[in-house]
Amino acid sequence: MKIGIIGGSGLDDPEIIDNPTDIEVDTPYGPPNSTLRQGRIAGKDVVLLARHGRAHTATPSHVNYRANIHALRKVGCAAILSTTAVGSLRQEIGRGDLVILDQFIDFTRHRAATFHDRFEPHNPAHTPMADPFSEPLRELLVAACRTFGYRHHDKGTVVTIEGPRFSTRAESNMFRAWGADVINMSVATECILAVEAGVPYATVAMSTDYDCWKTDEPPVNWEEIVTIFKENAEKVTSVLVEVIRRM
Repeated sequence: MKIGIIGGSGLDDPEIIDNPTDIEVDTPYGPPNSTLRQGRIAGKDVVLLARHGRAHTATPSHVNYRANIHALRKVGCAAILSTTAVGSLRQEIGRGDLVILDQFIDFTRHRAATFHDRFEPHNPAHTPMADPFSEPLRELLVAACRTFGYRHHDKGTVVTIEGPRFSTRAESNMFRAWGADVINMSVATECILAVEAGVPYATVAMSTDYDCWKTDEPPVNWEEIVTIFKENAEKVTSVLVEVIRRM
């Protein structure tokens, strides 16, 4: 079994892979955002892809999500684990907390979020999306968080926005009213495509900030996100390695 890993902000190029080699993969949707780094973790075959590129040059709206998912499936990945930084929309989700997402709200508007540019004759492809994140993978992620005693949240709804700008206060409060727990700029699109491709997908999200709904502190900025993620990146890598070991 080969396991795909999509590294997000702060985890684009982790040094957790044994005997890594890079390969180029072509897809019908163009090149993925990075070479695929193959190797082994905990004795299992893994393939790492940097969502925004190795140098983090692809903006959220211009990540080639279709190529990324297609490439991982093409090389034989039977499951995908992803990492992401998120802003907290709830007081109880603190900086450095891990959130094992179970639902999303897609608030993007300018992306190719399906592999179905057209339907085959008499075969409309409407993909069920009620519970988009793989429950078996989620259970493994939650179990790993408990193993290490990390502060985490077993469930969470993420709202994915277009970016690269951050929210206005009005938007942030609207998302809270909608029931979103955290916010980011990538996961919904990626999850939709993985589900369409038939590849089980789950995400470990790290809360790095409080977006801008809180009025008792400054609004989020990029430097804060990077600082908090780097300070807590070991949590994410430890969880990934433990989950892969158990798969």
